[in-house]
Amino acid sequence: MKVDIIRILRQPEYTGENRCEPCTVLNLIIAGLFSSAIAWKSKIGGVTTFGVSVGLIYLCGYLVPGTPRLTKQYLPQAVLRWFGKELEFETLNGLNTASAPTNNTNSQSSQVASHDPGTMTEKIDPHKYLLTERILKPCTDQDDLCLTEIFKEEWNEKMVELATENLDGGKGASALELEAKGDSFEIEQYGDAWTLVSDSQILGQWPSHAALLADIAAAHVLDKRSDQWNELASSQKGQILTGLRLFLEHCPGSKGPVSLNQKTVESCCSSYEVITYSCDETGERLFEQPLE
Repeated sequence: MKVDIIRILRQPEYTGENRCEPCTVLNLIIAGLFSSAIAWKSKIGGVTTFGVSVGLIYLCGYLVPGTPRLTKQYLPQAVLRWFGKELEFETLNGLNTASAPTNNTNSQSSQVASHDPGTMTEKIDPHKYLLTERILKPCTDQDDLCLTEIFKEEWNEKMVELATENLDGGKGASALELEAKGDSFEIEQYGDAWTLVSDSQILGQWPSHAALLADIAAAHVLDKRSDQWNELASSQKGQILTGLRLFLEHCPGSKGPVSLNQKTVESCCSSYEVITYSCDETGERLFEQPLE
């Protein structure tokens, strides 16, 4: 019977590794104050109340109903930082733009590589670059920017071609013009992240295989059509390729539609909104960005 009660009360989503330290501390303070008030009339009652409260906090993660929801909604980010619980969303948006996956068991560095064979290293405005290189143009039917027809056609053709091939690390690194003397390249998957790695470094992470395919296809076309492409640093290329994905009208390699969505990302103690651009049929994310 005792075991059954413990099993009923236990909430794994709020205990163990998922325990919210700010919630626990707050509830222990409340339990202490409530027990102290009872102890004024009965010391035994106060001690018993505190013991039961600590047990509930241990099993459930909290004492006051709704604590996790209230903490996410009202607890300041500064307080979460004190406990190391500030929500950090790992944006996987391509070449040289993301951190290394934490479950990587190989001997690669934990830092993203900076392979910059190009000569231009100043900050770049992707839209200005794409307009100058005639990749983007003002839309004819709306106040926005659109892909030029010739680039869109060549990009789509390349994506369809790559979708039928075995996309390996060597081809990916070659298309993105990444060079590492003596290194071999591999494409590896860690959860949702698709990672391009060399023997010793992580070169970039993408939120899906479709996003990686789109970037490699775009790099092929840009190398052929843009005079400045070879002069750019890889970090600049990453910004441009990431921006281009927002102009996709279909999921890379298919005719499936894409759409812009908003979702809530949660940790034990906080939550915030993220904008995603995804393939409707497969759910593959092409772009993701926290909403400020």
